[in-house]
Amino acid sequence: MLKWIHIVSVRIVTEAFLKRTSAKFPEAAGWLKNFQKHCQAAHWKNIVELRYAYPHADLVTVASGRSVIVLNVSGNKYRMLIAAHFNRQTIYTLRFMTHAEYSKNNWKYDL
Repeated sequence: MLKWIHIVSVRIVTEAFLKRTSAKFPEAAGWLKNFQKHCQAAHWKNIVELRYAYPHADLVTVASGRSVIVLNVSGNKYRMLIAAHFNRQTIYTLRFMTHAEYSKNNWKYDL
């Protein structure tokens, strides 16, 4: 189930994903709120520009052949997977998981 956030303007299209995730992982709530603010103000043209805000962002190719971006959340405790369409200025939030869940690599086959 894809969730998406427009980063062209201050309007966040699906705040519900971030709110549900914040409720499920309260330790990450502050990070998620900051992520939302960054997206509202961003005009990233590519992953290099996104890395100015998120230096540890990694581009990973999944089983489908598509690329996703992995963001470290709250240090190294959680991971959020996003798909960035820089040409459309749109970020799709794909998954949020603990580092332990991420390390199992099952997500690579689901996307």
